[in-house]
Amino acid sequence: MPFFRTVFVWVFCFLSVFNAIEVFGQSLRGSSASLDRQNTQAKGHDFTVLRDPRQLKRFVGLELLVPVQANNDFILKDVSFPYARPEVQLFIDRLSSQYRRACGERLVVTSLTRPRSHQPRNASHRSVHPTGMALDLRRPRRGPCRQWLERVLLSLEGHRVLEATLEHRPPHFHVAVFPVAYRQYVSRMTSGGTSHLATYTVQRRDTLWDIARDYGTTPSAIRRENGLRSTVIRPGQRLRMPAE
Repeated sequence: MPFFRTVFVWVFCFLSVFNAIEVFGQSLRGSSASLDRQNTQAKGHDFTVLRDPRQLKRFVGLELLVPVQANNDFILKDVSFPYARPEVQLFIDRLSSQYRRACGERLVVTSLTRPRSHQPRNASHRSVHPTGMALDLRRPRRGPCRQWLERVLLSLEGHRVLEATLEHRPPHFHVAVFPVAYRQYVSRMTSGGTSHLATYTVQRRDTLWDIARDYGTTPSAIRRENGLRSTVIRPGQRLRMPAE
């Protein structure tokens, strides 16, 4: 009896953890529910599903889509239409800067806005790429860089500011950025500072590890910068981010 009771407890704990992961959707595996959330965001922002390059060009002229240009932190690889919603540009700028500091290499963006006429054959008919709110990132070959990127994407998904999915043909991360939620998140992250790495106000449920990942730094560096004796932080606390 003790043996079966022990087995039952272990099975119950495993199922509880598995269900918790499914509820919060933080696995990078993608799902119908994830597509629902992406499309709900697109509809909530009244984003148009672009039909063809001509309509895309008109949206660029209206400044609803902005040019995305490679820099020292990221490159564009085989991107047919280098345009995106402004919040996607902001996301790329922040993530690529953090990624290069953490990994010493540039982030690779492989797709941005794709009108319906240029969607690949294996694309879902519910894809939000034609709205300009999505991008694809090449999956890093180096293990530590890949793990860093996965952790950050999961962290941001946990903050409900995007949906991220690992695709396999070819290996890449599909990321749908939720514009209003992401801008509000960035505003919280940068409040009180003159640069995007100046000051952060701790939010409820934040940990020093989460903040360090989001800023491309380490918990020990944040502790040194702020004279913290431990990793304990509290909501409302203002932390200076280590200089680049």
